Amino acid sequence: MNSRTVLWAAAGVAALGFLIALEIAARCYGQPGPLTDEVKGVVFAPKPGPLYGGMALMMVVLTWRQRFIAAGVAIGVDVVFVLVRWAVDAKVDDGHSFGNGALWVMLGCAVIALTRRTGAERTLLLKGVGLGLLLVTGRKAGDTWLLITSKARPSVLDQYVATADHALGNPSWLVGRIVEATGPLGPRLLHVVYAQLAVAAVVVALYQLRGVAVERRFPGHHLVRTFLVIGLLGPGIYMIFPVVGPVFAYGPGASGTGGLHWAVADLWPHTPPAISPPHPMPYDGITPRNCMPSLHTAWATAIFIHSRKGPRTLRCAGTFWLIATLTATLGFGYHYGVDLVAGVVFALTIEAAMRSLDRGWDRSGTQMVLHGTAVFAALLVSYRFLPVQMALHPWLFGPLLLLAMTSVAYGYLRTTRLWEPTAAPTRQPEPQPEPVC
Repeated sequence: MNSRTVLWAAAGVAALGFLIALEIAARCYGQPGPLTDEVKGVVFAPKPGPLYGGMALMMVVLTWRQRFIAAGVAIGVDVVFVLVRWAVDAKVDDGHSFGNGALWVMLGCAVIALTRRTGAERTLLLKGVGLGLLLVTGRKAGDTWLLITSKARPSVLDQYVATADHALGNPSWLVGRIVEATGPLGPRLLHVVYAQLAVAAVVVALYQLRGVAVERRFPGHHLVRTFLVIGLLGPGIYMIFPVVGPVFAYGPGASGTGGLHWAVADLWPHTPPAISPPHPMPYDGITPRNCMPSLHTAWATAIFIHSRKGPRTLRCAGTFWLIATLTATLGFGYHYGVDLVAGVVFALTIEAAMRSLDRGWDRSGTQMVLHGTAVFAALLVSYRFLPVQMALHPWLFGPLLLLAMTSVAYGYLRTTRLWEPTAAPTRQPEPQPEPVC
């Protein structure tokens, strides 16, 4: 057994152990965990999630004929399930009826890989199935993480972050008023972009993995790896720095779960909060503490980075998705401006680490990751212990925050350019002396 096989086995065991731990934690709070949701999705109406997106990622290892067969089977299974639920008048949560077929196809391909494939073909098909199931399970694990943050962290630090946000001019309040002024069209468009971030990630990932079926191997690094690591590590930061967001802490709550009973006051988005010494404030046990850092910003940044080497249409789409996501996170009151700064630093640091892991660690990669980690830690410390000073001196701390974020972006660009292969100049043939007659 070679070292790569051992590494994959260890990663699989660690992932399974992590999911079991989340399952136990969710059960302690009286809710089903990610494993239970996954198993229930085989028969019962699945919860909203990227099931067909996961199947699409799995199909990068299949031939075109196999893809059409897999898609047809998935749709056929879903049609049967929908008809049965309609016949028995089964209740469907959130109006989400489709997805069982995609899960059945992925599990069926895993069975085929174990029983009908051997050698490299078995490994490739199992990797494809694992990639698709990771995307689906990652979403369910993220939902469980959010549940844990709302139960385990009864107090939130929104007053600290809102005070520090004065250094950037309270952008959430400003963008919130702009979005409100656009009428119903602007919020609807931004909501689609915000809610369908996983779809954009799947599109970019499919472009990156388009050659897997021909080359019979996965590239060393692609978007899904960074996406999953961001989703794995981010909620851990939520436990350290619990924040619910301006629409909850300073407004009625986006969906009414928080309400004015828990808010400081009904201020968002028309009246920025006054500068005063902050303190932790209790909040409900329902709303996730999922603001610091902004993972939507981190994911959108990763999509933007990985779309840079695609065709012009993909590059434009990646740019649009990043701008629209930043606008939505602020305009809906889900995040403060300082959350976004931390999210960009978080994404660039993880992307550099994943690329270094793929190509081998060297001095430039190590320095970049250490720099990004130091800046991210400094941001969290400053938000927690220097918010009043930041608010009182915005012309100093505002540029410092942007400069810190820019230094990480510049470090990432400089480091990755060093890793790019350089084309050697073509050697010109030396002129031959003319023969003497």
